[in-house]
Amino acid sequence: MSTWYNEDLAYVHDVGFRDYALKSAPAILELLNDRQIRSGLVMELGCGSGLTAEVLHQAGYQVLGIDISAAMIAIARSRVPTAEFRIASLFTVEIPPCAAVIAVGECLNYEFETNSDATLEALLQRIYHALSPGGVLIFDVVVPGQVAPGEIAKSFTEGQDWIVLVEKQEDPIQQMLIRRIITLRQVDDLYRRTDEVHCQRLFDVKTLTEALEQIGFQVETRLDYGQFKLPPARVAFIADKLMELRTV
Repeated sequence: MSTWYNEDLAYVHDVGFRDYALKSAPAILELLNDRQIRSGLVMELGCGSGLTAEVLHQAGYQVLGIDISAAMIAIARSRVPTAEFRIASLFTVEIPPCAAVIAVGECLNYEFETNSDATLEALLQRIYHALSPGGVLIFDVVVPGQVAPGEIAKSFTEGQDWIVLVEKQEDPIQQMLIRRIITLRQVDDLYRRTDEVHCQRLFDVKTLTEALEQIGFQVETRLDYGQFKLPPARVAFIADKLMELRTV
């Protein structure tokens, strides 16, 4: 298996790019509370370094976090030792009976492995059947428009002991976003370099909404998680599994 979010990139993501998870968390808790989901198992797909899991755990939920990165899972286990974390593919992992499933931070876009329409539909089907009546799936995705066609967006970010350089471009034909990431992390007096290329499929909001509705979800889309406005070209989905109707 390829190494995604290697040790250095996982470290940098945890210390330098934690705002997305932490600023989303209050709205996640509010969405759960609005649905009278105040306890039970919350499964987090693409849990990363456990930042959201920690908030959920402190709020009294049982948490099962899944991530393909061993380095991310190691940080998560250290952060929330009483929660459960597994190194696994979010597309093929077993979904146990649960109250909610979340995937914050465009996890469902990643092409770290096969991410076809059929693979995604199978995952959404498993989630729907695993959710308790009244349960909810909360996630966000990248959509076209983050980078103008034909352009390459470049960014440079640095912290106390790290530097990250990112190049991004969109392939409108393949509907893909390609990120080239160079990480420099200080180790003693030197900087260690690692490189990764992340490919993400870009979703059409209408098509994804229809796929969720076809499975049985009631779907709402947003450009925010409460007070946290999502970065450009991201959309949040709140997909409810309605309570089963009782027959007389």
